[in-house]
This record gives sequence, structure tokens and C-alpha cells, in this order.
Amino acid sequence: MELIHEFTFTAVLAPAVPVGPGPLGMRRIREVTGGTVVGERIRGVVGGGGGDWVLVGPDGWGRLDVRLTIHTHDGAHLYVQYFGVIEYNDAAHAANAGERSSDFDDHYFRTAPRLETGDERYTWVNRTVFVADGRLHPGPVVEYRVHRVT
Repeated sequence: MELIHEFTFTAVLAPAVPVGPGPLGMRRIREVTGGTVVGERIRGVVGGGGGDWVLVGPDGWGRLDVRLTIHTHDGAHLYVQYFGVIEYNDAAHAANAGERSSDFDDHYFRTAPRLETGDERYTWVNRTVFVADGRLHPGPVVEYRVHRVT
């Protein structure tokens, strides 16, 4: 098994809507309002209308549930859904406060994106497993390096 970098993308997020504390932790919702996708085989923009639902547990870790759409440079539309975890340590808090960006190795931030499409040029994504690592930027903006698992 090997990891091959497929693309990097950023997602611009709207301000958080705090649902508040519940039985499983603190839930926040952010709308995905845009972003960019850069890769050799997949490139384009992140469309608006997606969502980032995060549940922050009492252990300080966030459990992610994200859905968005990639609009490729050549007119295809890719649905993306991923679950993951993020460690909310000092680097993550500083990025969320707008003080600085975090680096990929500053905190554990991993996801498993699932891509799907009906566009025949990209049907290979329907049969591919992807994993990603992330970092945070002020804005708020998230950035992911997405790798194909061979």
C-alpha cells in the first residue's frame, strides 16, 4: 500500500453557529462558502453550500462530518464527504482565533474523504480510497493534502 498525493484543497468557512453543549459535546456548524482545488488530475473550485459539522468532546478533540462539492476546471462536479478528527491544541486555537496558521505537523488533523461523481471522466474517484491531513488558517480556512491509497 502506498499514499500518492492527488490534490490539495482549501475550504473557506463562514463563522461558526454554536449549537451548544449536548450529551456528546459541543457542536458547531460552519457553512462552506468556497475554496480552491489544485492537483494534476483534479483541479477547480470548492462550491458554496457545503457544511462542516464538528462535535468537540470533553477530551478537546473534534469529530468532523463535512460535505462539499468540487467543481472541476473542465465542468465536472464531485461530491465530497469526509469524517475525521482534529486535535484542538494551542496551534489549532491560535489559528481559529485568527492569530496564525497551523502547520500540518502542529496537531493531529486527519480525514478520510469519499468522492463520488457521475461524470465518466472522473469515475475512477468512485473506486478510490483517499486520506488527508489538514491544517487551519485564519479566515477561517482549512487546507487539506489529499492522498490516494494504492
